Amino acid sequence: MLCGGGNRCYPSVEPERGGLIRSFYLVSSHGAVLFYVAAHPQCTIAEIADELALTHRTVWGLIGDLRRAGMLHVHKDGRRHRYEVNLDAPFLHPSMQGYTLRSVLSVIAPQDREVALSGSPA
Repeated sequence: MLCGGGNRCYPSVEPERGGLIRSFYLVSSHGAVLFYVAAHPQCTIAEIADELALTHRTVWGLIGDLRRAGMLHVHKDGRRHRYEVNLDAPFLHPSMQGYTLRSVLSVIAPQDREVALSGSPA
C-alpha cells in the first residue's frame, strides 16, 4: 500500500516475480479532474478535491486551466460553481489532433447527459 498526500492510500502493484512496483498515475492532475467531472457532472471543487486527495487551491488552479482551454463549462448555483466537461472540446496535444474529449470521456459520462447533448440516445 502506498500513501500520498492527504488521507488516501492506493494499492501498489505486485509483479508475478519479485518485489513491489511503485504505483503511478496514467493521467496528469488535469486529466484526473476531467475524468472525475465527466463521471460526476455538476460536481463542486470541494467534491473534486476530496475524491482526488488534492487541496482546494490546487483544484481551483486546475479548473482555471481547463476552463481557459474550453474543456469545462462552469455553472453558477447560488454561491457555488458546478462543473461539466465540454465533450466537444478538442484535445490540445499534437498527438491527439482531430480528436475531441468525447472520443475518450463519453464512455464514463452518464448516459442521460449524452442524450441531453445530442438530442437522441447514444
